[in-house]
Amino acid sequence: MNNWIILPVLLPAMTAAFLVLAVRYNLASQRILSTGACIVLLAAAIGLFMLASDGVVRPLYVGAWPAPFGIVLVLDQLSALMLLLTAALAFIVLCFALYGWDQRGPYFHPLFQFQLLGINGAFLTGDVFNLFVFFEVMLIASYGLMLHGGGRWRLKAGFHYVAINLIASTVFLFAIGLIYGVTGTLNMADLAVKVPQVAPGSEALLRTGAVLLFSVFAVKAALVPLHWWLPGAYGAASAPAAALFAIMTKVGAYSIIRFDTLVFGPQAGPLAGVIDPLLLPAALITLAVGAAGVLASTRLLDLVCFSVVASMGTLLIAVDRLDAPGLGAALYYLVHSTAISAALFLLVDVVASERGPAADTLRPAEQVSRPMLYSGFFLLAGIAMVGMPPLSGFVGKLLILDATRNSAHVAATWSTILGASLIMLVGYARAGSTVFWAAASDKLRVEAVPTLTIPGPVLIIAILLATTALLSLFAGPVMAFADATARQLLEPAGYVSAVLEGSPATPGGSP
Repeated sequence: MNNWIILPVLLPAMTAAFLVLAVRYNLASQRILSTGACIVLLAAAIGLFMLASDGVVRPLYVGAWPAPFGIVLVLDQLSALMLLLTAALAFIVLCFALYGWDQRGPYFHPLFQFQLLGINGAFLTGDVFNLFVFFEVMLIASYGLMLHGGGRWRLKAGFHYVAINLIASTVFLFAIGLIYGVTGTLNMADLAVKVPQVAPGSEALLRTGAVLLFSVFAVKAALVPLHWWLPGAYGAASAPAAALFAIMTKVGAYSIIRFDTLVFGPQAGPLAGVIDPLLLPAALITLAVGAAGVLASTRLLDLVCFSVVASMGTLLIAVDRLDAPGLGAALYYLVHSTAISAALFLLVDVVASERGPAADTLRPAEQVSRPMLYSGFFLLAGIAMVGMPPLSGFVGKLLILDATRNSAHVAATWSTILGASLIMLVGYARAGSTVFWAAASDKLRVEAVPTLTIPGPVLIIAILLATTALLSLFAGPVMAFADATARQLLEPAGYVSAVLEGSPATPGGSP
């Protein structure tokens, strides 16, 4: 049964290669194959999620080479959750792209599949060097997706995006070299064993490697001061690409969670919590900067991009707690923020396409064809993103506030979260009133097209928005799984024994 673990990596890799080699110029065939692959991927992700829900850590030794000498993929509750979230988001985003975005270039579907290859590989790999490889696959594919459709502004933003990520890749290699030079291994489970045994004279080198590694993950997670690339890159990307990129920042958060619990957790001896002094201040400042960016935005896309930055700050505030309540709250908020960010990117695209030359700028313009529907969608999305009741954003922030109430930094944490929420509320209210209410004046009003049909893209946005209500409605079962995942993460001995010895340990238990 463990052989199925490789499917989320193998399927998009083979699909992308076939799309390029066999049906490069046949859009209809590309659509059928890409959609079919995403459906199979979603089914596989659901199966792996159900498999991992028993709390067993399952390794797959590629080429039958035992750890730590060969390539190993590892399925646990965290990786299964991330795979399912990625597959579900990919399928929804692809359905949106089929309504015209994939016609703007011949390589959208191959790039889309390569992007899934990089993301899924990053979630499954049990080796630091292969994490670097999958990061590079993500970078190359995301650069192509960003430029899809052309445009000078996309090319400029793409250069900035590639530049910062190439620097991050170089730093990643330095970090890998330092860690391997000190420990003699890059297998994560083996690192968990060897990091506490590092000689005192080598601790400084390993600490440097850990900080460099954290800086790379901070770039991916858009933590201040390494966040500046995100608004330009995501704002220039096509709507489907930006919606899929909502999961890419979570790859950085995933990596921080994985290393902070498995390799540099409390069991790491002198190197325990090596990044802890950096994480909370960076997360608090990221949340504050994101909220300020939302308030200062002059375009809807900028508003959504800075909302993503703010959500990453909120998420990593909870991660800093490194306990079951904190990690559980972080995982719940991670799912919520991914879905609502994607919904906002797609909604902005639909609204901007109907506002004529004004596009997504925050100024009065022509009325959209369905003002009540679109303004209602924006209201729901804004409530969810800001964290107002009764939607999942409120539940997520409430869980994070509760998890941090016994923290030594509770005053700074609570004041930043609540203050940022208020600022973002003002920003969303200003944007919504300008785009939907100011446009309703007699001077600017145009008659809406009477129709009983709802376009496909609107239904797709509605499905994404429905997830915030479902997450609120089923918050109990979702948190049960999140808490079980957090407990499994905080007991890394099960992961280590499963990978190095093949022992079917169940440290986290089932939810």
